[in-house]
Amino acid sequence: MNWEAAINIVQEHVVRIETPTGYGTGFLAFYNHDAAWCGVATAAHVVSHADEWQQPIKVRNVASPEPKFLTPTDRIIFVDHSNDSAVVLFVKGDFQLPQIPIGLMPPGQPESIGIDVGWLGYPNIEPNTLCFFAGTVSARQEARKGYLIDGVAINGVSGGPVFHCPSPGEVQIIGCVSAYHANRATGEALPGLLRAQDVSHFRGVAERIRNIDEANAQKQAFEEEQRAKEEQTKGETSALKSPEADDDWVPVKS
Repeated sequence: MNWEAAINIVQEHVVRIETPTGYGTGFLAFYNHDAAWCGVATAAHVVSHADEWQQPIKVRNVASPEPKFLTPTDRIIFVDHSNDSAVVLFVKGDFQLPQIPIGLMPPGQPESIGIDVGWLGYPNIEPNTLCFFAGTVSARQEARKGYLIDGVAINGVSGGPVFHCPSPGEVQIIGCVSAYHANRATGEALPGLLRAQDVSHFRGVAERIRNIDEANAQKQAFEEEQRAKEEQTKGETSALKSPEADDDWVPVKS
């Protein structure tokens, strides 16, 4: 798959996340079991201040005419500061997002060094334009659950999806943009490396939500089973009771 085809697939999943102090990029990572709630992945530093100070945020994308305005009570934010990763969980409602999220890289299968990857985001020099960037994986940092990529990132692109095409016709998200480290060894900013976090935090949150959904479904099934047993018991009790015996009952005279 060429980059143009991959971009056409990924861009529908990308959103811009606005806070009172700035903005960043994010992308659809998963839904809960009935797709009522969606999980939008981003970098922790994009939303952590708004989360800590309980400030509202807006989520925008090209498919929705109006942004999704989320007060603190409208969303749940799962932040992992150690890996600069976050998930914003909220009720999808009429906000337009693809029905099926792009697959996240499976656990235990880190991206190989030397693989070409791309990423999308809203750079602050063109805040209303979704831009594409590309580079090569330079290193995998296991301890930091991230990658170093030979490519650039600009303010506003943080949280954007980093993706590759493992096979023709397939796109897979390997992480999100975290930061750009310029080379300042000579005192001036020279080309550096992009840092991207892997999808482990996003997968962890999705699994937690899935377990909650499963627990609620099991609870509902158990309660329905209990109600059915109670109704059955009531029916059996009624059958044991003889109406004729009640009609023929006569008090004993002393």
